[in-house]
Amino acid sequence: MKLFTIIIIAALAICFDARAQSNTTSTDTLAAKIMLGNYDPTAYLPTTIINNHDSISHGVNARISPDSLHATLDILRTFTNRNTGSDTLSSTKGIGAARRWVYSKFQQIGAANENRLIPSYLQFDLSICSIAQHRDIFAVLPGSDTTDRSVVIIEGHIDSRDSNVCDTSLAAQGIEDNGSGTALVLELARVMSRYYYKRTIVFIVTIGEEQGLYGAQAFANYAHATGIKINGVLNNDVVGGIICGHTSSAPSCPGYEDIDSTHVRLFSYGGFNSFHKGLSRYIKLAYNERILPIATVPMGINIMTPEDRTGRGGDHIPFRGLNYPAMRFTAENEAGDADVASGSYTDRQHTSRDSIGIDINGDGIIDSFWVDFDYLARNAVINANAAGMMGIAPMTPDFTLSTNGVNNLVVNITTHPEYLNYKIGVRTTTNDWDSVYQFTGSLTDTLIVPLANYIVSVSSVDSNGVESLFSEEKTANVTAVNNIVAAPKPIELLQNKPNPADEATMISVQINDKISYKDTYISIRDMNGKEVERTAITLNNGINEIMYWHGYNMAGTFIYTLVIDGKTIESKRMVFTN
Repeated sequence: MKLFTIIIIAALAICFDARAQSNTTSTDTLAAKIMLGNYDPTAYLPTTIINNHDSISHGVNARISPDSLHATLDILRTFTNRNTGSDTLSSTKGIGAARRWVYSKFQQIGAANENRLIPSYLQFDLSICSIAQHRDIFAVLPGSDTTDRSVVIIEGHIDSRDSNVCDTSLAAQGIEDNGSGTALVLELARVMSRYYYKRTIVFIVTIGEEQGLYGAQAFANYAHATGIKINGVLNNDVVGGIICGHTSSAPSCPGYEDIDSTHVRLFSYGGFNSFHKGLSRYIKLAYNERILPIATVPMGINIMTPEDRTGRGGDHIPFRGLNYPAMRFTAENEAGDADVASGSYTDRQHTSRDSIGIDINGDGIIDSFWVDFDYLARNAVINANAAGMMGIAPMTPDFTLSTNGVNNLVVNITTHPEYLNYKIGVRTTTNDWDSVYQFTGSLTDTLIVPLANYIVSVSSVDSNGVESLFSEEKTANVTAVNNIVAAPKPIELLQNKPNPADEATMISVQINDKISYKDTYISIRDMNGKEVERTAITLNNGINEIMYWHGYNMAGTFIYTLVIDGKTIESKRMVFTN
């Protein structure tokens, strides 16, 4: 697999002015007020209230339509080129026509749902590909409860590109990247507007992603500046294709023309105590509990170690950068690694070949499609179910974690004691939970567990069985010592997670007492003792992490060692499996 690095400012400086966005505003003041919680919820009360968790999960599973997604992509391709710098005046071609059509779709959806969906543009000034002013398109579905005032965001970018990041002359339908994400957002607006949530849901179609995540950055900056609280961001980018290209940004395809229509990758930032990884785990748990039992075609959800594919980035990153929980959905297989600078590049991504499909028999009708509409629909269901549960979920609790006696892990809820139903997510060596336990009728629960170092988070569960997002993570080491755990070592090199790993893994060091040092690093060696990498690490009290990128399709066992001021502290083994 080819790997490459994108250095955004250096690579794109010839196409745009890299100054920060300015004059950012919502063109609809009502939409802006709703996102801040400054509105009367009774004004948006539907005639028929559908807010039951089963009705939402079963409803989105039944109503999300592959045909509707297909129809949206058929229209998106007619705009020919949706580059951020393309035509803004034409009624049929370019980004201007495309964004006006999306806005009109939000209007139509609102009209079909008692005008409860409020469309708007987020307008901002920034020179991108010689265009000075740009607009994200978004729509707001008001929630019933303004107490929490947090919103749930579902997003995907609409802009497309050819091999030249600012080329507006060639066809750039951008069907997989990222007509698929745009179609998903519009479909979820259509389907989810039927239901009534406690939290406000915001559907966003961004621009400027291909030139540097600028539309998402504008929205994240706007939310931060105005005080909009964000419960979580679900970003969808390249979510409809199932065919592996000659190249693919790792970790991804096993080989050319491999087909995978039953898995999706969830990318998010961080390791220990990452709210972004916690959001990904929540999405998977909600799917396994609510959709998997009724799914015609089950989906496997893979929680990935890195924030994105090697050398790549997406619209979840600006939100994460401002400490909003955010993650990205991406298809398991991709039609290329977008390395269009390579003279040998023949894949579809970031070229005019990223079209809806081809006419095999020459009858003028497209009969072989690059996007699998059923697969795109299944990914839409995963999104809608998670966002729906986040929309009606209770508040997230906090807790204390301790050990008491042999094999005992004690969880004590300290905030939001009103539910008396809680779940405990426990993990050891992976990005996912090893187990999720539920306890009822108490604020304290004791788990009987094997000896290990555990990472634990908790969730409130309401009377309908709906979970909140999970809390921050805490660690405890369960040992064979009776009573409270023996005093920990001042410095502990923890087992990497995940282990075995794909192309990347988190290496963690826990500092239990403040230390002084001049130089410290992690040394990676192969089984022959050859050092393959040396990475500096900063050591503060608590958990300290670095990500080690080993590379895709490079299996093997390695030794990683913590070295402080030239002294070896501890070593452990890690395994890469592909």
